[in-house]
Amino acid sequence: MSRLVYVLNGPNLNLLGKRQPHIYGHETLADVERDCLALARELGLEIRFHQSNREYELIDWVHEARETAAGIVMNPAAFTHTSVAILDALNTFEGTVIEVHISNVHKREEFRHHSFVSKRADGVIAGFGTQGYLLGLRRVARLLDEKKG
Repeated sequence: MSRLVYVLNGPNLNLLGKRQPHIYGHETLADVERDCLALARELGLEIRFHQSNREYELIDWVHEARETAAGIVMNPAAFTHTSVAILDALNTFEGTVIEVHISNVHKREEFRHHSFVSKRADGVIAGFGTQGYLLGLRRVARLLDEKKG
């Protein structure tokens, strides 16, 4: 069974650590990738870590994951609230989907309370900072271990 997990990041996350650090913290996306890679090794996972400001690239990676991956940990960022296309792509993926948000979106503007991605996600993690990515990877690994044993 595949232990490959795609970690997908949406728009503006390339500015993590520089953009609104009072909301998103001071860690960079490179820091998040480093931490995810270290935890993945510990959990026996392989990850593919991607970020794009383009909706179609995220969709293409979800399509790619359909063929090879057991899970997707995704921070869709602003596409969370707008993208039916990403929801449709995720609905074609048979593995585990964990939705991650660095901030607690429910304490923020009203428009951020709605998520198209949540309609497909097997779990949603919000408000734990960048630690949410690690929690998402741990959940995918746990579900894979349960299927195996």
